[in-house]
Amino acid sequence: MILVTGGAGFIGSNIVASLAERGEGVIICDWLGQGDKWRNIAKAEIEDVVPPGQIADYLKTLDRPLTAVIHMGAISATTEADGDALMANNFRLSKFYWHYCTQHRIPFIYASSAATYGDGSQGFRDDASIDALARLEPLNGYGWSKHLFDRWVVRQLALEAPRPPQWAGLKFFNVYGPNEYHKGGQASVVSHLFRQLEAGEPATLFQSHHPDYTDGGQLRDFVWVGDCVDVTMWLLDNPEVNGLFNLGTGAARSFADLARAVFAALEQPENIRYIPTPEAIRDKYQYFTEADMKRLRAAGYVKGFTTLEAGVEAYVREFLAAADPYR
Repeated sequence: MILVTGGAGFIGSNIVASLAERGEGVIICDWLGQGDKWRNIAKAEIEDVVPPGQIADYLKTLDRPLTAVIHMGAISATTEADGDALMANNFRLSKFYWHYCTQHRIPFIYASSAATYGDGSQGFRDDASIDALARLEPLNGYGWSKHLFDRWVVRQLALEAPRPPQWAGLKFFNVYGPNEYHKGGQASVVSHLFRQLEAGEPATLFQSHHPDYTDGGQLRDFVWVGDCVDVTMWLLDNPEVNGLFNLGTGAARSFADLARAVFAALEQPENIRYIPTPEAIRDKYQYFTEADMKRLRAAGYVKGFTTLEAGVEAYVREFLAAADPYR
């Protein structure tokens, strides 16, 4: 029996689907709300869905023990301004699960974020030393809350405090794929571009306000959600692997490349319109992200990552353009 927090969300629901396909019992901790978020998990065989505020009491009632906790739950909006909510949901709740997994001697896999790297001036190397993490300066509250927990974890290790038998933090880069539809404005650029093109509009991208980048030349490490699931499953299957790991492809691509991939998947001619980056985010805008994947490879992960063109084509044709876009 595996607990997946945030299991009705984007990455979490894709993990739930894979666990269910493997025959694992799955409990989801998440809010479903009033919309269609439940559709993310409608196809999976699951044991229960528990609101986060009830999870501590619920875990005391289990008639069989958990075998792992996959902690994907968080306030993930980079625009979230409520610092107290970020602390409660992204930091303290993560500590609760760490202690639970320590007490019950089960693996703990959690979501960190590439947002912890800030403007990238310190690079994108997943060095989990105390000194290296101290040099990072996240640009928003979300990134800071994730970074705060990463730093807390490595302090526990340095102090030789009790810890779960396996722990792994995954610094997700720009993930795209099915089941992100509830995220609205925080959904991937692929999803937004598809909606624009389906409506007969040009693809809209931000202009560059940096002399080293052309319009549409801003670079990101776009990673297919299926690759994120594969790494998570690999960690579960290799309990001797511990650490803080980047999860991207290791190859930065431009937003213009991303748009061209959507055009190709829809078999439409290129038509891109560039608009000014909103002033509210312009000063904190990242022009380059690229995951250094050496540590995950050194840990033994050998599977290749999906190319941007292949991932976008699969997302567009198999999900976004399908009558049922859910995994």
